[in-house]
Amino acid sequence: MIDLSSFRPRAVVFDLDGTLVDNMSLHAQAFGSFAAAHQLPPLTMDLRRRIDGKRNSEIFPMLFEREMTWDEILQFEEEKEGAYRQLSRGRLLPVRGALTLLARLEAHGIGVAVATSAPLKNVVHTLAETGLDARFTIIARGDEVKRGKPFPDVFALAAERLAVPPTECLAFEDAPIGVAAAMAAGMTTVGVTTTFSVEQFAAHIPAPHGVVPDYEGFLDGPGRWLREPSVDGG
Repeated sequence: MIDLSSFRPRAVVFDLDGTLVDNMSLHAQAFGSFAAAHQLPPLTMDLRRRIDGKRNSEIFPMLFEREMTWDEILQFEEEKEGAYRQLSRGRLLPVRGALTLLARLEAHGIGVAVATSAPLKNVVHTLAETGLDARFTIIARGDEVKRGKPFPDVFALAAERLAVPPTECLAFEDAPIGVAAAMAAGMTTVGVTTTFSVEQFAAHIPAPHGVVPDYEGFLDGPGRWLREPSVDGG
């Protein structure tokens, strides 16, 4: 078992929606409107467990229970994600403690990246709305890899772009599917309970190496060492 308090990563990889940014309630609102318009079932927690973290190219065929053309997927994606971008304009905030953690990681010379299943338009919008676009120059998206989460591909791509072995990376995720992907890549992984509870993470196989409520919780717990001055005094 990995001791999170003693693990010193060379890089940290963040999922985006619900992990870096507190936006899952807005995604749920956009999904609710989309589901109602297409006579789809509501967004239950069981459904969230099955779809949160997956790519739209996998989610829409699952929801409609049929195969789809790429044009259909793109049409549904623009409808649902366009609604999210409209709803979220001017309302997005980083998860509590994220900015502090990013500052401490920078002070310690630890690289950061995003590994997300979100489509490009959402990534650009969400990072820009929160000001996090200035913090992240390395981004790996699900549509850039062959297999989406829970397969490790997007986290492996993030590690490759960071030029850091996955085993020397720490990953943060808010969904069990994402936790499975990061762990399959070989990363030490922390669940953030913005979307799923401690109990829900614990019940999932594989369970993350640790669970925190937010990044203040991480910095007050296993990441306390990051609050200490770095070697160069930062």
